[in-house]
Amino acid sequence: MLESILRSCTQHSTRNAFFIKGAFYTYRQLADRIAATQELLKHVLRDGEMFIGIIANDDFHTYGRLLGILFSGVAYVPLHASNPVERSIEIIKQAGIKTLFASKADGLTNYVEQHQNEIQIIYADTSEPNERPIELPALEGDRAAYMLFTSGSTGTPKGVPISFRNLENFIDAFFALGYKLDENDRFLQMFDLTFDLSVMSCLVPLTLGACVYTVPENAIKYMAVYQLLEGHGITFALMVPSMLSYLRPYFEDIRLEKLRNSVFCGEALYEDITREWSACIPNARIQNVYGPTEATIFCLSYDWTPAQDEGKSVKGIVSIGKPMKHTKAIVVDETMKPVKRGEKGELCLAGGQLTAGYWNNPEKNHEAFFTHAIGETLAYYRTGDSAYVDANGDFTFCGRIDYQVKIQGYRVELHEIEHHARQYGKCRNVAAVAYENQLGTTSIHLFLEGGREHAERIVDFLKTRVPYYMIPSGVTSIEHLPLNNNGKTDRQKLLQLLNGK
Repeated sequence: MLESILRSCTQHSTRNAFFIKGAFYTYRQLADRIAATQELLKHVLRDGEMFIGIIANDDFHTYGRLLGILFSGVAYVPLHASNPVERSIEIIKQAGIKTLFASKADGLTNYVEQHQNEIQIIYADTSEPNERPIELPALEGDRAAYMLFTSGSTGTPKGVPISFRNLENFIDAFFALGYKLDENDRFLQMFDLTFDLSVMSCLVPLTLGACVYTVPENAIKYMAVYQLLEGHGITFALMVPSMLSYLRPYFEDIRLEKLRNSVFCGEALYEDITREWSACIPNARIQNVYGPTEATIFCLSYDWTPAQDEGKSVKGIVSIGKPMKHTKAIVVDETMKPVKRGEKGELCLAGGQLTAGYWNNPEKNHEAFFTHAIGETLAYYRTGDSAYVDANGDFTFCGRIDYQVKIQGYRVELHEIEHHARQYGKCRNVAAVAYENQLGTTSIHLFLEGGREHAERIVDFLKTRVPYYMIPSGVTSIEHLPLNNNGKTDRQKLLQLLNGK
């Protein structure tokens, strides 16, 4: 991977590597930033320092620093500037971060400056020399490339270290999917750097000498995405499915003939909106891919076509397909034994993209990882996702196991309620959440994007589609479903809205 990026910097030095906030930056400029960061880290790294913190701003300096960290053979830990300072401090402590890169001051840097004896903070320096060549690091064993922190059930974030070997396996598996890509391609990068999909959107194009087009951090995301797709002729776009819900009102006016790869990950992809979207991108290959942070970006893939048979769309959700080159996948029951094809269970993953475990967290590792001998003995990760395998070996995502709730003793999948609510057809998007009511039992509330006049009608519609115990006890119409930093529907904010009523 690093050799390919270095080759891009030398062979395509005059080509554009990034488009950020209206400005282009060449591979020559990127090489200068990488080399300058390498030289700087030689002098500032402390003994035993494994992780370098970097505040995830959308600017060229941040991307240059990030690549420089990788080329120095150490790992980066992105920190979101808008996250609560207390959360970032917890991450800094867990990762043992002693050096923090920042391109501008914010609440976190103000904290760090007050604790300079513990953490050194390094800001942007536009006067850095640019005559040094980039050096390839000597990488031994499973050295970490980056570490992302996911939300923990206890409120304490969990560190997921991804090694250079994991990353190399992902990139190898990615290109094994048969993409026809080169230096002329233009990649969309719509993700915050704390979200692992950003790794693909950033690093894969750089291995080709292609250009990365980023979405400004303070922009209205769906508008910025559309402007980049249309205005710059994006050819490869990895997006979360929620983005389609925001673009849907404009589908009749959207025709993106230059888009050749439209890939979705991060949430359930619904077949109805995918079919509508396909008319907007007549020359594109549409893929639904799947993978948790723990399995390096994504590790299952499914090609969707408008003529696809209905068996690959269950309850409106498009299949996630088959494991990629370096991944093994099984579905197990509550005793961790594999189930028969067609039976639901928990999706578990193994293989070369899988992290070795959470950082310094033996309790969570014991809960999330187990060893199973199926042909060969492998360490598997419990995804927490419900799935099954069909007769052709394709996996279907059936929702989060923790989105399964008991209502009056019945097991209910929130995704199923959302599927039927979407069939009502008058709302742009819907989301069902479970909460504890005043009686101490579980109830369901449905949020929808659309006029308030649909709230009562959608309940009447659901009564013709689902059993009585699946009917939401309340419906709220809002202009837009809230999204988190990763572009996914923010269900925690919906619960907060509900509790604030």
